[in-house]
Amino acid sequence: MENRLVAILEIGSTGIRLLVAELHAGGQWRVLDRAGRPVALGRDVFNSGELSRESLLECLTALQNFRELLAGWGIAASDVHLIATSALRVARNRDIFIDRIQQETGFRPSVVDGIEENRLMYLAVRFALKHDLPLFWRANSMIIEVGGGSTEVMLLRRGQMVAARSIKLGTIMLDQRTRVGMESSLFYERYMIESIRSTSSQLNAEMDLSHVRTFVAAGSDARLASEQAGTELNEHCRIIKRNDFIAFAERVRSYRIEECVEQFHIPYADAEGLIPGILVLRLFFEKTGAAQMVVPHVSIREGYLIDLALGVDSELQEEFFSQIIASAVNLGRKFHDDERHSRHVANLCMALFDALQKEHGMNRRQRMMLETAAILHDIGMFIKSSGHQKHGQYIVANSEIFGLHHDELNIIANVIRYHRADLPSEADIEYISLQREDRILVLKMAAILRIADALDRGHAQQIKTISVERRSEAIVLHPHGRYKPQTGIDSGPGIDLSIEIMALEEKTGLFQDIFGYKVVLG
Repeated sequence: MENRLVAILEIGSTGIRLLVAELHAGGQWRVLDRAGRPVALGRDVFNSGELSRESLLECLTALQNFRELLAGWGIAASDVHLIATSALRVARNRDIFIDRIQQETGFRPSVVDGIEENRLMYLAVRFALKHDLPLFWRANSMIIEVGGGSTEVMLLRRGQMVAARSIKLGTIMLDQRTRVGMESSLFYERYMIESIRSTSSQLNAEMDLSHVRTFVAAGSDARLASEQAGTELNEHCRIIKRNDFIAFAERVRSYRIEECVEQFHIPYADAEGLIPGILVLRLFFEKTGAAQMVVPHVSIREGYLIDLALGVDSELQEEFFSQIIASAVNLGRKFHDDERHSRHVANLCMALFDALQKEHGMNRRQRMMLETAAILHDIGMFIKSSGHQKHGQYIVANSEIFGLHHDELNIIANVIRYHRADLPSEADIEYISLQREDRILVLKMAAILRIADALDRGHAQQIKTISVERRSEAIVLHPHGRYKPQTGIDSGPGIDLSIEIMALEEKTGLFQDIFGYKVVLG
């Protein structure tokens, strides 16, 4: 790959920011330029729900200026990537806003949802920490970014993703909701403390925050704090001791907005959110057991850049897929599913998927989606065993799993819905509303999941592994029985598979309809 110039433009709640970089062969890259322009989009959206005409014009002017700057760099239009976060994400008139931007500037904005923002931030944090903070991978960690309209949180247990949440708790939103009571700083802090107490209770259900040993804070407010009170870990990351950050937060807490502008030489729009941003970080920080705050000097722009540079890098892709699966496993634990059964069904699904690649034609990401569906296929049992497939569909469709978009969650939820006897009908709105290609994908995945689930009908893992044989009219599954630790031998043909055989006969119909083969145990 020849070196090429790329630009990432981010429309945020308080401004538009630019990163220009050169991509090199082998996934390497170098930042060449940065620029920013304050635009208070969040003030409009979080107050009225819409972007004003004045903000649109201000945004268009800034983007026109950036377009001229990028023309000077000679960057091709296809290499300019314009992304938008929470302000545009929640604006009622965002489609009109996006159309005007396209017509006036030629840029094509992409609105990043909360889960994708988490993914990009994880990429950036992973890059910034490098191998200089082994505790991040060995102990419980929390990554947090307080933005203007939302706070993005990721919880990791020994480097494995436990949960990723996009919380409607941002600096501009907090300021708007407390502005009426601003005469009283006590009211302001009480409101913030109560909001974070409620949020922390939800996060504690995922992982006890008091057991967090690495607290990673991203975002402009954390970066400013690290410059004022921190020390360098490496060229992309700084560290602030717990007491030093608390002391800095106490100092900032007494400032007025004008004093923040004067003291820290930052734009007024950034200064407006600095005090609430620092206080939110402090309140979350104090709920953890971390001795220091780790501040990567990166943003989702760097995350997007890393994504572009590495492309389909197989090692990074596999790491992400493992994080998605880890997040799904934790969701299952939250609803007390039978994890041994779910993981075993997932392993059987993967064996079938890999052996039948020619028949189903699905790709690697779809393999991960099927594995996720298999892990969560019985999650609805938490509500009621009868009709648990419908309860499972609801739970998954209304949950957040790290790295999965809303559309992908809907596909997985539908696979869970049809992993039992029912077939889709015109009355099933959640299925009918999918694109045609996605409906076919649901049926293919559900057909494979039904077979794998039947092979562990008794939840006893009688069939340890399978090998697959194709015949003219049938797929023959050769089962290999449970491993006996005391003897070290396979239990072989002596195991009783009558329940699994009966279940397979009941569940093979959809597979036969979709792929044209009957499935039998050999």
